[in-house]
Amino acid sequence: MKPNLPILTRRQFLRRGAIVGALTWTIPAFLDRTMAILQAATLDGRPPAVAGRDAKVLVLLQLAGGNDGLNTLVPIGDDDYHRARPSLGVPDGSALRLGERAGFHPNLGGLKSLYDEGRLGVVQAVGYPNPNRSHFRSTDIWQTASDANQSWTTGWVGRFFDHCCAGAPASVGLGLGGQMPLVFAAKSPKGVIVENAGGNPKKGSPGDGPEVAMDDPFAAEESERQGATVEALAGRAPAEGVSALDFVRRTELDAQVSRDQIADIAAKAKGQGSYPATRLGRELAFVARLIAGGMTTRVYYVSQGGYDTHTNQKGAHERLLQELGDALKAFAEDLKAQGNLDRVLLMTFSEFGRRVKENGSGGTDHGAGAPLFLIGGGVKAGVHGEMPSLASEHLDRGDVAFRTDFRSVYATVLEKHLGASSAAVLGRDFPLLGFL
Repeated sequence: MKPNLPILTRRQFLRRGAIVGALTWTIPAFLDRTMAILQAATLDGRPPAVAGRDAKVLVLLQLAGGNDGLNTLVPIGDDDYHRARPSLGVPDGSALRLGERAGFHPNLGGLKSLYDEGRLGVVQAVGYPNPNRSHFRSTDIWQTASDANQSWTTGWVGRFFDHCCAGAPASVGLGLGGQMPLVFAAKSPKGVIVENAGGNPKKGSPGDGPEVAMDDPFAAEESERQGATVEALAGRAPAEGVSALDFVRRTELDAQVSRDQIADIAAKAKGQGSYPATRLGRELAFVARLIAGGMTTRVYYVSQGGYDTHTNQKGAHERLLQELGDALKAFAEDLKAQGNLDRVLLMTFSEFGRRVKENGSGGTDHGAGAPLFLIGGGVKAGVHGEMPSLASEHLDRGDVAFRTDFRSVYATVLEKHLGASSAAVLGRDFPLLGFL
């Protein structure tokens, strides 16, 4: 199957979404086990990937805006780094050492502990040939796994669904946020969007579909988001008075779940872990609850914004990294307590890194290669891949030159974690890596 299928445009894909319910902290699963039994063989001849409660799960975490990889995974003892960043550079003595040449930013103590426990791997200098420095275009490239000169209409996860999850319910993919990510776009549309996963929707105007009233541990912080109405919509805007933050968008009405079923499942929730009171913490806690409750979702999509640090980067980036490390540490501990860490893999990505040299506004501009993290019981801990020289003659137009194609990371995840043919999903073969 060609990745560039003549399917829905992104706008059409979003408009076909149907909102069918509200989900909050207390929902441990969406569907009965029987709804996840696959009905068809895959297109590449492999048996269908398991989508039951014991199947392997992938959690994608986008660091939206372009994370500064050099201040995240610090090149220790690199004079070129310190000359390029006289005010933003992390001192060698402050970095949390992973070896002689690299260390985490000091605010990533949570990730350092996971690394020391053998649960976290880092892939250095990830990117793609002829990098695009536009947020929107580069994000599309990462989400579709296309070349820089191609525009594909299906996401790489969507193609995984087409090949390996035929007959699975729409909730085989679940995203947290305001819109359906392009990564879920598929020939047979799937995907559920949960907005305001940590919120507290209340009953209001009944609309066309179910509504659920639930309690929220962070109700005080989210009080302005309460009082929302949940409606089932097909390509229409919410009715007057309905918060866009408090409903669930579904891609097909035939995947509807009754409010009675949601309420029944919600009553069985059990929480674990101690998460930071941040949006990322709430959303990862929500994902962990769904996994614990037996949700048959294969791929979750979460994002943390704020990484476009053109000005006053130091304090803002430090805060983001603190939130990231604390939330990921809590998520891993939660999964471990559940007994699910070995079947879950979390992978971070960002549309690009930042330029090597700081700018005149206390920040950094759009760059190219950057590290990504992988967390899970099956991860081979360590720093993987080659870190290129930061000497000016070795840079890519002033940026970190990529050394590992991001599609090799995807291919490794598909083959070694999800049990899928990477060539069928990505359109061609990419070298597999050693982090799994």
